[in-house]
Amino acid sequence: MQNLLKLSFCAALLLTAGCNGKVVQPHYYTLEMAPTLPGAVSGRQVAGTIAVSEFISPPYLRQGRIVYRQSPEEVGFYDYQRWAVDPAETITTAMIHSLRSRELFSTVKRYDGRNTQDYLLSGRLERLEELDYEGPVRVRAEISAELVNLRTGSTEWAGEATATFNIEKSNLDSVVAQLNHAVQDCVDQIVTSLAAKADQRLAAK
Repeated sequence: MQNLLKLSFCAALLLTAGCNGKVVQPHYYTLEMAPTLPGAVSGRQVAGTIAVSEFISPPYLRQGRIVYRQSPEEVGFYDYQRWAVDPAETITTAMIHSLRSRELFSTVKRYDGRNTQDYLLSGRLERLEELDYEGPVRVRAEISAELVNLRTGSTEWAGEATATFNIEKSNLDSVVAQLNHAVQDCVDQIVTSLAAKADQRLAAK
């Protein structure tokens, strides 16, 4: 799909430049996510307080341009399709909202550098990309995270989530929509795993 989109875009660019000399402006996209998991269970115990640190990502994902791969080893970038907000920042906010929605912890805050909470959740956006090889065009998101007990300094949970979705229409709107679904699925996987860990810890008390 990337080749098709790129050829179409280049043709449109040449036509526009030749006719009226206008400069093509970048198109900006955002990830829009909201908690999709069930809410808290009435009377449920909570596992303490938690802070969520800013998720990080590889340098190539911080450039702002939407990423595609035409082979496992090759990383390509759309020239005029970019993220309006760093996806790692959006994922951090989505994680905070999902944890609050589930009410797994008595308070959920963004980490401010002070270790005043019981737990710290940190993570990394490993991959967020369109895949144009070995089968139908699809997107993939991958997020890793770990939960540290700030009272003991020990890692109480660590895991990763991966989600892949096929692209039904050959346009960037469809790509971004599926990237959104993939990221939301990864966030849901991580929060579900954290909920299971919290339940296990509370049951052991």
